[in-house]
Amino acid sequence: MTQSEPTSTPSADQLFITTAIDYANGVPHIGHVFEKILADAIARYQRLAGRPTSLLLGTDEHGEKIMKAAAAQGVTPQELVDDLSQRAFQGLWERLGISLDEFVRTTDAPHQAFVQQILQRVYDAGDIYYAEYEGLYSVGAERYVTEKELAEGPDGVRRFPGDKDPPELRREANYFFKMEKYQPWLREYLQVHPDLIQPAGFRNEVMEMLREPLGDLSISRPKERISWGVPIPWDEGHVTYVWFDALLAYLSGQVNAGHPESVSGQTWHVIGKDILKPHAIFWPTMLRSAGLPVYDRLVVHSHILAADGRKMGKSLGNAIDPEALVADYPLDSVRYSLLREASMGSDTPYGEAILISRHNGELANDLGNLLARSLSMIEKYRGGVIPAAGDLLGREEGLIRDAKALPGEVLRLVGDFRLNMALDAAMNFVRDLNRYIAESEPWKLAKDEAQSGRLDTVLYTVAEGLRVASVALEAAMPGKMQELRRQLGLGDQAYVLESAWALTPAGTQIRAGEVLFPKLEVPEKPAVPQGEAPVTDTPSQTAPSQPAASQPVAAPAPTEAATETAQDITIDDFLKVDLRLAEVLACEPLENADKLLKFTLKVGGEERTILSGIRRWFPEPAELVGKRVVIVANLAPRRMRGILSQGMILSAEDDAGNLDMLTVQRDLPGGTKVR
Repeated sequence: MTQSEPTSTPSADQLFITTAIDYANGVPHIGHVFEKILADAIARYQRLAGRPTSLLLGTDEHGEKIMKAAAAQGVTPQELVDDLSQRAFQGLWERLGISLDEFVRTTDAPHQAFVQQILQRVYDAGDIYYAEYEGLYSVGAERYVTEKELAEGPDGVRRFPGDKDPPELRREANYFFKMEKYQPWLREYLQVHPDLIQPAGFRNEVMEMLREPLGDLSISRPKERISWGVPIPWDEGHVTYVWFDALLAYLSGQVNAGHPESVSGQTWHVIGKDILKPHAIFWPTMLRSAGLPVYDRLVVHSHILAADGRKMGKSLGNAIDPEALVADYPLDSVRYSLLREASMGSDTPYGEAILISRHNGELANDLGNLLARSLSMIEKYRGGVIPAAGDLLGREEGLIRDAKALPGEVLRLVGDFRLNMALDAAMNFVRDLNRYIAESEPWKLAKDEAQSGRLDTVLYTVAEGLRVASVALEAAMPGKMQELRRQLGLGDQAYVLESAWALTPAGTQIRAGEVLFPKLEVPEKPAVPQGEAPVTDTPSQTAPSQPAASQPVAAPAPTEAATETAQDITIDDFLKVDLRLAEVLACEPLENADKLLKFTLKVGGEERTILSGIRRWFPEPAELVGKRVVIVANLAPRRMRGILSQGMILSAEDDAGNLDMLTVQRDLPGGTKVR
């Protein structure tokens, strides 16, 4: 865990990245881990591109839930948060190799002084008033909620999403921030800055929130009820609402490190979708009132699900223990598999078998094997010394073009927050290097003295190609990529992610070491009780064959004979099929699946993932984003290639094999029922 020296005047291009300030009432879960790895990889990519970048993490240590958790454990709130912040959170981030520069605790005196300073500024501006309020209060979210925000559970009880208990009806006098005063400004700001919230689907969600009156924000709690918090500077009888306190940690950490408050405008916040509203509405209006710039980006990620596609939970027995995961598996394989698997706009299934499949398939077979065979040939044919390249043929020239283009492609995808695709681009280059070796057949060249120069070119090309790939993958796997370069004989030399070739000096003595990615074994699963179906979470396993009507891929047009024998159905049968419009939020090809596209769709208030076997008809899947397609919404979900496909996209195909998806012309919202 590194700590940077304070910089009083950051450069105009300096970037400040933060993650959510984690609530310290329990140990971290896999969602915390993914978010920190994601933000760390983004920060590392920016640094590799030469941009000064600071990464800030922290713990949110005030509020009602912490008071209750401490009381239940028989300790003081301070004792509880000291243990959780230092041992559970900071300890895990160190083990995960998170390259943080600042860590903020909201119980630290400098942070509390900063909160009081901003509160006083907003109060003096006339944006805070005292009033009595009655409403539904979510203890889990630690805020008042509206009836519209509640969802009915299986037991028929309406709760705020993510809460165990229904909201409580509370009536109390608090201080309120005039948030609704800034609603017109915020709506206009989002229209002028359409890229502020990424991915775009979450921006659309915020714009929908802004269609309704926001109301004002309660920013204090009576000290007689909640004593654990930052005192309101002008009224010692109240403490600061936990969200107003925690959001300011993004700035207090930078200010206490010597940066000006204005760095808020050079900040990217990386958060989960469950806290979208506080970050997309509370925070920018608070900044506006305090006279500070709004952040540069709000990067929103979706949830990590259990491998079976369900939400994780201890009661379900499908939760992943991050400490055990890091203890049982190679650190960089955990980092890579989470980043490689996750798509920002849709929830992602994840588990041990998915991790092992990515490790064995891409890291061990593709990258690790490429390094091992390259080092072996350099040792065998050139005494362990990387030779100088001779004359280049078209194949080498093409590889060099691709190598020089790779950094730009990776950084473009990272800039779009599509890190899974950035890693895929790097691995495609690795796979092409493997093909190059197979095509060049250096073992045959070594038998012909006349081909000595040609062999030198091949060996140098794969060695330099490995260096290029290592830099493109370093943000995801910093430890392993440094080790790869050490085995190439490059020591601890640092490289930037730039369009360059021939940076590996000819004459370098390789330093072959242990296998970079030893194969992992799939853990044995407990026996499935009689009468229950086993759950499969291995990405490489293909779905069993079954009638086309239940497969989430477009079926080819029926033949004439099939049409003649098709059975009639009743209107009641047809009405069982729930056809809906769905807005395409993201679309990308599925690796190692020539036919499949992975769609992230917005269907009403939810997002879902659907796989469709129409890849060859849409060579530029990104162009499908924004279209409104027709889906079968109530088709039973199925796992394909380790991904839960939740429906079927309808397409039409003529006798000549021309295919297109069914779309609509009018701007009807996703979720609209098709009749």
